[in-house]
Amino acid sequence: MNPQQRQESIIELVRRQGYASIEQLTEHFAVTPQTIRRDLNRLSGEGQIRRVHGGAGLESSTVNTAYAMRKTLNLEAKQRIAADLARHIPDHASLFINIGTSNEVVAEALLDHHGLEVITNNLNVAAILQRKDDFNVIIAGGQVRPRDGGIIGEAAIDFINQFKVDFGIIGISGIDEDGSLLEFDYQEVRVAQAIIQNSRQIFLAADHSKFQRNPVVRQGNLAQLDALFTDRQPSERILQILRDHDVDLHIS
Repeated sequence: MNPQQRQESIIELVRRQGYASIEQLTEHFAVTPQTIRRDLNRLSGEGQIRRVHGGAGLESSTVNTAYAMRKTLNLEAKQRIAADLARHIPDHASLFINIGTSNEVVAEALLDHHGLEVITNNLNVAAILQRKDDFNVIIAGGQVRPRDGGIIGEAAIDFINQFKVDFGIIGISGIDEDGSLLEFDYQEVRVAQAIIQNSRQIFLAADHSKFQRNPVVRQGNLAQLDALFTDRQPSERILQILRDHDVDLHIS
C-alpha cells in the first residue's frame, strides 16, 4: 500500500468510527507512529480530517477551514487544474466565476485570454481580472463576506439572474460519494445555484481534498456539470455518476 492509498484508507476509517488513535492506525497499517503522524498532519493540512491529541477525528461539517489556510492548501494541484480549465475557455467568451480559492487560481490562469466578459460575486476574482484592459469585469451587488470577499444575498441572486453566459465556473467545499455538491453557507449556495441555472456549460474545479468532505448544505449534483477538473482519479462510484451523465473528467 503506497502513502496515497494509506491516507485514503485512514480517511475512510475515521469517517466510519468518528475517531482513530495513532496506536490503532499504527497497528492497522503496520507502519511506525512517525509515519502515521506524518499522514495525519498532511490530511489535517488538507482539511480532510481534524487532528486531535493522540489521533484524528472528523472535520467539522458546519465550519469551513480558514480562508488564509485554504489559499495555500494544495496550491500546486489547484494551479494545474486551473491551467487545464483555462484551456477549455475560448477568447471572447462570457462567464460566471463564483466564490472560492480554486476559482481565484482559475482567474489567474485566464489572464492570457482576450476579450472575456466575466460576471463574479468574488471580490478577489474581480481584483485579479481588472488588470486586463480588454476584459469586461462585472461585480454582483450584495453583502460582502469579510472572511473571503465573497458576495452573497438576495441582491446577488437577482443580479446573476439578469445574465445568460457561455460558462459557469464554480468551486465547491465537498463532494459526497452520491455525487452531491456540498457547501457550508446556505446563502453562498443560493448564489451558486443561480449561476448553474444561468450558464450554458458548468465547469467545476475541485482538487482531491474536496472528495468525501461533508459540509451540510446541498448545492447541487455532479450530474449537473459539463466537466469536472481535478488532480486525482475519483472513486469508482463517482466515476460511474460522471459516465451516466456524460460529464467530462479532466485530471491534471
